[in-house]
Amino acid sequence: MIDFHVHFGNMAREGYPAKPPLSVHQLIDRMNREGIDRAVLLPLESPEGSWGYLLTEQVVEARNAYPERFIAFFDVDPRYPSALAFIDYFVKEHGCVGMGEHVNGLALDDPLNMALYARCNDYGLPIDVEINKDHLCRDDIGLPRLERCLREFPDVAWCGHGPGFWSSISGDDDGRRGYPSGPITPGGALDRLLERYDNLYCDLSAFSGYNALTRDPEFTQGFIERHWRRMLLGTDIVFVGDALPILDWMRTLNVGEEKHYAICEGNARRVLKME
Repeated sequence: MIDFHVHFGNMAREGYPAKPPLSVHQLIDRMNREGIDRAVLLPLESPEGSWGYLLTEQVVEARNAYPERFIAFFDVDPRYPSALAFIDYFVKEHGCVGMGEHVNGLALDDPLNMALYARCNDYGLPIDVEINKDHLCRDDIGLPRLERCLREFPDVAWCGHGPGFWSSISGDDDGRRGYPSGPITPGGALDRLLERYDNLYCDLSAFSGYNALTRDPEFTQGFIERHWRRMLLGTDIVFVGDALPILDWMRTLNVGEEKHYAICEGNARRVLKME
């Protein structure tokens, strides 16, 4: 099993020391207990993106300590003056194989963000991006900014994540923040974009992914049938003792061996070019 979305470190700075940092060794222990063979380490380098920072250098160091268990992505704030040189350096010198978690206070298609995407497109790298309505990688109802990115950067595997991304599974998405409940209305932006663009993937991590997949089990069954080749298992581990309901959901999902393997590992291998 490949977990496409994990973090470690001091992600609760305002809660320290009552909420202790998650060490790399504790993360490995949690992976062992959950049956996770490998995990994609996602740094966080924009101030709006978390309660703390996880630097790309720390991720590379952890990957080097456990090369058989971790896969390193880089992250860079688009406002950093040397952002493009930063990407070149960490791809060429440290073997980072994707960008993310990409989450900042700009619009998803802000020119500064678009410059990063263009460089990732040159390298053919995946991007794990959080869309969180009107305050993180902002997009509008129907995800038109994401669609622009899908169209303009076809060599990027766009791995969508977050409340703003997953609420778009329903045709009645109203653009408000949070985690919608109740039945899903057909005609959502996710179905439309997944059908139209083969470079879009769904990162199942965090409560946003779990909520979207469990709020309407009947709809989810059809969604999986349509898009199982584009679904990436992820947990979004951040803290010691995090609840990981997506793993329990995955263990009880009855979709057949081929689809189960694809969601848990096979699709990630394709996106990460591990095959």
